Amino acid sequence: MKSLLTIIIILSSALGFSQVAEFSFKQKTYKFPKVKEGEPLSHYFVFTNTGNAPLIIDSYVVECHCTELIFPFYEIKPGQTDSVLVKFDTEGKYFAQDRRVIITSNAKRKETIIRFKVFVEPKE
Repeated sequence: MKSLLTIIIILSSALGFSQVAEFSFKQKTYKFPKVKEGEPLSHYFVFTNTGNAPLIIDSYVVECHCTELIFPFYEIKPGQTDSVLVKFDTEGKYFAQDRRVIITSNAKRKETIIRFKVFVEPKE
């Protein structure tokens, strides 16, 4: 009886440790159409938590203050679909832009990278 109880406790612990959240983006890279400098851009990146634990986004890192990420401040349950909004200010940016946003979360891979590309025509 004691050994059976020990096995149940070990299996329960192992199952608890295997609970992880996981990002699954429909599209990790987005290409905007050509724009003129000064036009603000935004795009929703849709994802699903394909893990078996709630997903929590902690923070993000971008290359410059011209890029912003708006993300949910609540738990995304397993199987739930949600999105993050990327905003890009093209003022002072010209020609080919290729930007990365690093999202930090409690997912299996702590950092997830999404990117966007755009060609910005300079002002006259």
